Amino acid sequence: MSGIEVHSANWRKSSYSGDSGGQCVELADLGDRVGVRDSKDPEGGVLVVTRRTLLNGLRDHLA
Repeated sequence: MSGIEVHSANWRKSSYSGDSGGQCVELADLGDRVGVRDSKDPEGGVLVVTRRTLLNGLRDHLA
């Protein structure tokens, strides 16, 4: 994916996430896509998916 600047994006962590170092992800609005990264490793890899893919993945996980 060229042209998407993920490292300077505005990343948000869930309000349910604590400061105890648990398993948390952060999300970033990338226009028609969403960035997903590990909150404990913000300089690590980033998964970029469409909003629909993210929604379907969450729906499948919660079903």
